[in-house]
Amino acid sequence: MPEKVELFGSRACQFTSEVREQAERERETFVEYDVEADAGALGRMLELTGGGCTVPVLVRDGRVVQVGVQGRGCVVSAHPADAPISPPLP
Repeated sequence: MPEKVELFGSRACQFTSEVREQAERERETFVEYDVEADAGALGRMLELTGGGCTVPVLVRDGRVVQVGVQGRGCVVSAHPADAPISPPLP
């Protein structure tokens, strides 16, 4: 059975581009999610990383195998822009 590879990242993050280009050079089949545009993908990434907000995140068969690129990455908001924000508690 082929390995399932997922890339969680952001279009604005140069490191996401680096991981994508590397996977394409290696002719690897993967699914890419933009966590800044897809709240469901952001939620899944946060679950997989234990709340980590650094992208890119490379996942193989449900296991995180890489966060960032050589210690570098981009931090995304844990709250997508279109998500409702709870009012402050009194």
